[in-house]
Amino acid sequence: MNTNKYPDNLLLGIDIGGTKCTVVLGDEDFKIYEKVVFPTRTVERGWKEVLAEFSRQARNILKNYDADRLKRIGISCGGPLDSKEGVIYSPPNLPGWDAVPIVDIFRKEFGVDVALQNDANAGALAEWMMGAGKGTRNMIFLTFGTGMGSGLILNGKLYSGTNDLGGEVGHIRLADDGPVGFGKAGSFEGFCSGGGIAQLAREIVSKKLENSEKVSFCHSPGQLNSITAKTVFESASSGDPIALEIVRISSEYLGKGLSVLIDVLNPECIVIGSIFARNEKLIRPHLEKVLEREAIPAAREVCKILPAGLGEKIGDYAALCVALYKE
Repeated sequence: MNTNKYPDNLLLGIDIGGTKCTVVLGDEDFKIYEKVVFPTRTVERGWKEVLAEFSRQARNILKNYDADRLKRIGISCGGPLDSKEGVIYSPPNLPGWDAVPIVDIFRKEFGVDVALQNDANAGALAEWMMGAGKGTRNMIFLTFGTGMGSGLILNGKLYSGTNDLGGEVGHIRLADDGPVGFGKAGSFEGFCSGGGIAQLAREIVSKKLENSEKVSFCHSPGQLNSITAKTVFESASSGDPIALEIVRISSEYLGKGLSVLIDVLNPECIVIGSIFARNEKLIRPHLEKVLEREAIPAAREVCKILPAGLGEKIGDYAALCVALYKE
C-alpha cells in the first residue's frame, strides 16, 4: 500500500438516516476517497446492529488506506440529540434509538475524536464551508425538503442553542390554521415542506373536485392521496393554474418566514435546499414580493437568498464537515 498518496489527516463521515446510512472517507480538502451506502433497517435489527455495521463498513474502507492517519469522525443524524454529550435521543425516523451514546461508542472503537450534529446543522456546515454560504460569517441554511429544518451560522460559528434546539424554525406559526408541520397547524414547516405542500394541495384540490372543477393532476377523490409536492411543481411548470396557485401560497409563506429570520438575525445570506433549489424560478417571484413588503429594508438589502450549492451531494459532505469543524 502506497500511503504517500494519502493526506496525514483522514476524516470519516457517518450519515444516519431512517432509510439509508452512508460512510464516507475524505480529507480536509473535501476530497472523497471512498463511500459506502447501506439500508438502515433499524426496526428489524435495532441500533446496536446498525452501529456494528457502520464499524464493519468503516474498517473495510480503512483497510485500503493508512488507518493510523484517521484523525476525526463526524456524525450527522436527525434529532433530537445532545451534541455536547454525544447522545442520540429517539429521532422519529429511528425508532428504538433511546439515549444511544454514539460518540463514546465510536471514540472507543477507533481511538479518535468524534463529533455529532443533527442533520440540519451538518448541512449548514457543509454549505458554509464549501457551498453557497462559503465566505460568510452569518448564514442560515434551510432544508425545505420532506420537512423544514434549519442550521444557523452566527458570527462565524455554528449556533445550536442551549440544548440543540436552536434553529427549529419549522415550528414557527405563520397562520392560525393550515397544513400541519412540526406538529403544529399553520407552521412554517406546514406551508414550506414537501409533506406540507402535499397537504395543502390535497385540501385545495378536494374543494375543487367537490365543486365539479377539473384538475389536470388529480381526476377524482380517489387520487388525492397520490398528490405530492413533486406532482404540484411538475404541474405548475406546465402552467396548470391550480398548481400555480398552490405554489404561490407556499412561496408567500416562505417569504413571511424568511422575513422573520432576516429581521431577527440579520444574516448575510439564507441558503435554501431541495424544493427551493429545484424550483427557484417558480418560487422566487412570490417570495421577493413578500420580502419587499415584510422585511426591514436595510436588513433585506444585505441578505442574499440563494439555492443550496451542493445539491444532492450535500449528504456526502455534511458529516465530513462535522468532523472538520472545530469551535
